[in-house]
Amino acid sequence: MTDGGNGGVTDVAYARRMSTQQPEATGPPRGHVRVVYLGPVAPHWRVDSDFGDRNLIEELRQRILARLLLLPPHDPQFRRNRERIVRDAARENVLLEWDLGVPDDEEGDFIGAVEV
Repeated sequence: MTDGGNGGVTDVAYARRMSTQQPEATGPPRGHVRVVYLGPVAPHWRVDSDFGDRNLIEELRQRILARLLLLPPHDPQFRRNRERIVRDAARENVLLEWDLGVPDDEEGDFIGAVEV
């Protein structure tokens, strides 16, 4: 068997790239965003910011709204997209706050409920 004549370098380099993880953000937060649920009528979401670089916050806001467009919190896709948003904010070292309009202890039930 041959490895294509490259000595397996491509496979090793690919495996190395795939195994490296993103370094966690360190230092003070670069900004803050609050994702607010507006209600059952679209648009469902608003993204507010208390501080941070205007360009950074605007780019993050656009990505957040693209992931949440037309998704109310009880939609099954919302949970997956929320996790992606949390990872995105962590990668950018931005504080993220959610305001779903329900108390924190009821939030899990609200998100987990599915309309029939």
